[in-house]
Amino acid sequence: MDTRFPKVAEQLLLIERELRLQGLWDDVPPSAKALASVEPFAVDTMEFEQWLQWIFLPRMKAILEQNLPLPAASGIQEMAEVVFAGRTMQGRDRQLQTLLKEFDQLIVATR
Repeated sequence: MDTRFPKVAEQLLLIERELRLQGLWDDVPPSAKALASVEPFAVDTMEFEQWLQWIFLPRMKAILEQNLPLPAASGIQEMAEVVFAGRTMQGRDRQLQTLLKEFDQLIVATR
């Protein structure tokens, strides 16, 4: 097992918690068509926060549960910067960006 798994699992929980605290957690999933997007971050079918909840978090949890290799790289925090740049809620978004940056750092850390 990759020694980063426990830290990655904890980081995923922190990201989920932050989405919930900010009221960005949806109870209703996007349509099957939206979930089937092939665009990076599903930018054509859903908001970034929806992508985090419905695609990113489930995929990462599956990787951990099935003991699969972690991705070699991650650029989620960079996408968050782009998404949040035009928003007026900068203080609120800052914590989520920090958590995503920490996730990216865990992914590129040496096993």
